[in-house]
Amino acid sequence: MNRRVGLIGGLAALGLAGLGAAGLFIRRRNTDVPQPLPQMPADAFADAHAPLTPPQGSLRVFHLGHSLVGRDMPAMLAQLAPAGHAYASQLGWGATLRSHWLGPDEVPGFAEENAHPAHRPAREAIQSGDHDAVILTEMVELRDAIKWHGSSNYLAEWARFAQQARPDVRVYLYETWHRLDDKEGWLDRIADDAGPLWQDELMRRAMGAEGVGPIYRLPGGPALAAVVRAAEAGELPGVDSREALFARTPDGSVDQIHLGDLGNYVIALTHYAVLYQRSPEGLPAQLDRADGSAALAFDAENATRVQRIVWQVVASDPLTGIAS
Repeated sequence: MNRRVGLIGGLAALGLAGLGAAGLFIRRRNTDVPQPLPQMPADAFADAHAPLTPPQGSLRVFHLGHSLVGRDMPAMLAQLAPAGHAYASQLGWGATLRSHWLGPDEVPGFAEENAHPAHRPAREAIQSGDHDAVILTEMVELRDAIKWHGSSNYLAEWARFAQQARPDVRVYLYETWHRLDDKEGWLDRIADDAGPLWQDELMRRAMGAEGVGPIYRLPGGPALAAVVRAAEAGELPGVDSREALFARTPDGSVDQIHLGDLGNYVIALTHYAVLYQRSPEGLPAQLDRADGSAALAFDAENATRVQRIVWQVVASDPLTGIAS
């Protein structure tokens, strides 16, 4: 099995029992799918995202997700963050929030993706209360995740679980992106999905469930898109296409969804800005990958431009918790 994020929706759709927000089911094509949760009213949703107080020191962060989290991006974030920043993760191949909730046996590629020192079992990590922030990541194709894997239900389950373990924990939904070759257009999908899918179908439904507190947004896809628009407008000399931010496959072609070093840097800056509630301007450009090797880096001027772009995206999003 490969590590592509967009696993076919429905293959892992198994029956559930005894879950809070995920306890109601409808029958679709002989597959049990959690019935979507009611949406929190728009005004209540907006009111629930009060500005957060910037952390006074370093954070302990837990990442739950798949290869759009990866190993290198959290390692880059740790190099950008204040001394003492610590992180752990649980990943899978195209893993859904549902598969992580059901347990390791349901997470494709669990052994392979978690064979690194930063792995910590998700339930143990979150229940311990050790982590100041929990970042949750849904699979893409997002429409399939919503249709077949009860995305809002399991976002609610994980958020509630984290908040019960530690009432002051900060819970974030990491908004990602789709494949570069998406037939509807890569930039279009990021823009079009942000409100109706990531916000309304996931966040508003999850936060409408009993016992679920605020879930903030970590706008990775929008930040990446803003940097791509700048690059393709000629504003980042030497970086003139979206492909420059993406990885290469073994045959040298562009990986259609996984990021290279430059893309991971953009996403690490985005995590930094949201988690630490401060501009990333002035942070270092040259970082290392998780294995300690030097990552490809923007030059100093482009790094400054990228940091400024990321901050503009994060600071203008009312769901990030940053005071306007």
